[in-house]
Amino acid sequence: MHKGKVLVVGAGIAGLSTAWGLVRRGFEVEVFDQGPIPNPQATSHDEHRITRHAYGEMHRYARLMPDCFRLYEQLWADIGACHLTPLPSIVLEREPTPWIGASILDLEAMGIPWREVPVSEIAALYPMINTGGLTRAVEFGGAGVLFPIRILTDLVVHLAGQGVVFHALTKVEVVDPEAGTVAVAGGTVFAGDQVVVAAGAWADRLVPEIRGRAVPSRQAVLFLAPPTDLAAAWAAAPIFLDLGLESGTYTLPPRPGTRLKVGDHTFTRAGDADGDRMATDADVARLLSAADLAFTGFDRYTILERKACFYTVTEDEGFVVGPVGAKASVISACSGHGFKLAPLIGDLVAEGIATGVAYRH
Repeated sequence: MHKGKVLVVGAGIAGLSTAWGLVRRGFEVEVFDQGPIPNPQATSHDEHRITRHAYGEMHRYARLMPDCFRLYEQLWADIGACHLTPLPSIVLEREPTPWIGASILDLEAMGIPWREVPVSEIAALYPMINTGGLTRAVEFGGAGVLFPIRILTDLVVHLAGQGVVFHALTKVEVVDPEAGTVAVAGGTVFAGDQVVVAAGAWADRLVPEIRGRAVPSRQAVLFLAPPTDLAAAWAAAPIFLDLGLESGTYTLPPRPGTRLKVGDHTFTRAGDADGDRMATDADVARLLSAADLAFTGFDRYTILERKACFYTVTEDEGFVVGPVGAKASVISACSGHGFKLAPLIGDLVAEGIATGVAYRH
């Protein structure tokens, strides 16, 4: 017996995870997206993303991760495939930062291993790393690579098999949080018992209450082919996080079906979510400079793609999750944290709808 109908706006990882949590609790669910499903324009449509327990001074996120990893296991069981490859993360420090020390406190509390890697050994272990200015290197366990396109695709197939109704190429133009309705382009109105807005960088257009707080941010990444002599090293490489003020990058090694990816964690907090996803020279200027400092001989790498995507970002990198009006909720993730934590956040929102005690973050 169904407990009611919930309309989910957005078929990215936040919307699909919420639909997954709702279906498991006996709700009818309809999912709307302005593009195809999965949508290549969505923030969460990507080859691979980092997941981890180490979160520096963001202790609240770190405390959520054990439950999130348990939800991953349930997700893999439901969709019939595991789309997580465990990998250690190597954190490279070039200027003093509290990030490593704060992460160690959390990992030790969770019983997750970590170890110092002597800086003198980095060049031999990881010949792609520029050791100039390197002051510390630490290997953290409890990390890995998620494969978003595979996860999104398998979730859509699974949810359709559970009776979820998908409305692809259906742009929601108005959400009425008091009535529990959504109006789509062309004027058709759909009614539910609850609405969940998980529209990524477009969320503030439908939920004015978060405007100015969760701000769309245009971010750039590079997909690369390494030099031939480093291809084997990259194929066996861990995740790298570079904490240099000028060299700050995050790097995911190539894995089957993915390319080497380097990203910049500096948020622009600017841009139009409807903009082109082809990164401009301005988009990648800082990233190219940072990568040149992080890696030896970066001019020998071939740029395969320069891509721009959009996140929503608050000043403190927090989620904006909670009720809006009597019959609606909003999920606005921050940065790449959104993909890491989506199964848990979606499940908590679904539980809040089921119990009537809304989840807030």
